[in-house]
Amino acid sequence: MKTIRNEIRNIAIIAHVDHGKTTLVDAMLRQSGIFRSNEKVVERVMDSNELEREKGITIMSKNTAVLYGNIRINIVDTPGHADFGGEVERILKMVDGVLLLVDAYEGAMPQTRFVLRKALGLHLKPIVVINKIDRKDARPAEVIDEILDLFIELGADDDLLEFPVVYTSARDKIAKLDLNDGSDNLDPLFETIIRHVPAPEGDMEAPMQFLVSSLDYDEYIGRIAVGRVERGTIKRDQQAVLCKEDGAFLPVKISSLQNFKGLKRSDIDSASVGEIIAVSGIPDITIGDTVCDKDHPEPLPFINIDEPTISMYFLVNNSPFAGKEGTYVTSRHLRNRLFREVETNVSMRVEVTDSPDAFKVSGRGELHLSILIETMRRQGYEFQVSKPEVITIERNGQLYEPVEHLVVDVPEEYLGSVMEKLGIRKAEMVNMHNPSSGYVRLEYKIPARGLIGYRSEFLTDTRGNGIMNHVFHGYEPYKGEIKRRLRGALVAWEAGESVTYGLYNAQERGNLFIGPGVPVYEGMIVGECSRNEDIVINVCKKKHVTNIRAAGSDEALRLVPPINMSLEQSLEFIEDDELIEITPTSIRLRKKILNTEQRAKVRNSAKK
Repeated sequence: MKTIRNEIRNIAIIAHVDHGKTTLVDAMLRQSGIFRSNEKVVERVMDSNELEREKGITIMSKNTAVLYGNIRINIVDTPGHADFGGEVERILKMVDGVLLLVDAYEGAMPQTRFVLRKALGLHLKPIVVINKIDRKDARPAEVIDEILDLFIELGADDDLLEFPVVYTSARDKIAKLDLNDGSDNLDPLFETIIRHVPAPEGDMEAPMQFLVSSLDYDEYIGRIAVGRVERGTIKRDQQAVLCKEDGAFLPVKISSLQNFKGLKRSDIDSASVGEIIAVSGIPDITIGDTVCDKDHPEPLPFINIDEPTISMYFLVNNSPFAGKEGTYVTSRHLRNRLFREVETNVSMRVEVTDSPDAFKVSGRGELHLSILIETMRRQGYEFQVSKPEVITIERNGQLYEPVEHLVVDVPEEYLGSVMEKLGIRKAEMVNMHNPSSGYVRLEYKIPARGLIGYRSEFLTDTRGNGIMNHVFHGYEPYKGEIKRRLRGALVAWEAGESVTYGLYNAQERGNLFIGPGVPVYEGMIVGECSRNEDIVINVCKKKHVTNIRAAGSDEALRLVPPINMSLEQSLEFIEDDELIEITPTSIRLRKKILNTEQRAKVRNSAKK
């Protein structure tokens, strides 16, 4: 017999990156009285990860819950960046409705389309939230029309087209049902959620089923599985069966149950249909598994996660500086860390290779992989990575490659150079319009490999005023060769320490990545050449000492400040014959073959 749980609502907040999801969750938590009056709370409190706070984006989905009256609203804050779409897809199985948050000026962006398509496919009830209504350039009426067009384009059912709209300023902690309403709190938003998001329902007396949608980890109690009770009631100390995706059934015991309250978890004795809870005490549990009643092992189907589109190789560091800066440097350390990552990161793949010192890692984009690299680096790992490569597939004897849907907003004066560069990268324009005076919005379909290395070039071409966003579109026939880097590298000729005299002579050849006093080794990349070829230079060369003094010889040599290459810039820069050396304190670029003579032999044999 089905029971409707009117005291519960389960919602996910989905949106494009930087449209204000986490700020809105902050405001909802504060209004619900989660924090003490004297408690010091940072902004974007849900972005608990250090990298999330630095980059200003949500990487991992987070669970929280607030009480509005007698109703518990379980909220999942999801990532807005396309590279973390796997996080969004799986948590949608936990909820009954979504808050589709859209910027009052930017409107529906690529990730909005992506997550909305997933939500509509699961027939989740949408509530459209127009955020940042306090912006001077806000255009809420036009944005709502754009969203309606998007719903129709994605094939939404008629009942979903009648979506409720709430206007908010998450920063000011206010919500309105009409732009002309007065408001000083978020009550209109809470009431809309309770009125329009269906209450979960199911058979509380039936055998228990619990679907695992995400994983957390605690060093004391091990893995913590987060998910929703789909049927029946789950109890602490209950004997159950873990149904794995490969068909295996494992007997387990539920040692601990917790539900969410604000930013904390509270111990509970039992949970029934529709509740989002955390279960601990099951060592082998992973995302997609079902915990069932021991007498009724009936696994639930799990959502298919889109496959990775980009891969790269993680290798044990074998440079002359190997082992000097990292804590975890061996093949065993690297292997264990990478395979631990895929247990919680569902859209990432790790494969072993012929070499015990190299692993192929595949993800949803450059940012997806660079976040893993940066996280491992901060944890004390030392390793090397290769140039990112797109993953192609073959169908009926024809080669297909991943294609991205790209949206760029550019000032009109830079339009020509942006269109020219995208044309070289095999981009195909699908739309062009002016959302506001002075700016043009261009929409393209572009091969994923055409975007590798383009972001920094785009920012240079638009003097930092352009905005670009992209999301996976699908697979299309291979578009042909794309020329990537147009310049060569400046490569160190010998090991030693860089000196001003050597750098002064080298800077005439291109842009340097290092300053004086930096340890270097033969084969290390120390700059970008001004020509389309690699040049070997000696940055350790010291001035020849004589006892003759010429006029002006003692004047200080002036060096151009070096370019400090970030991890993302390094990934965009390197070519097939190059690697990035990653340590907790350094990011170095290097040639795969360090010896200058050996590189020359390989280059000459390739020309024959």
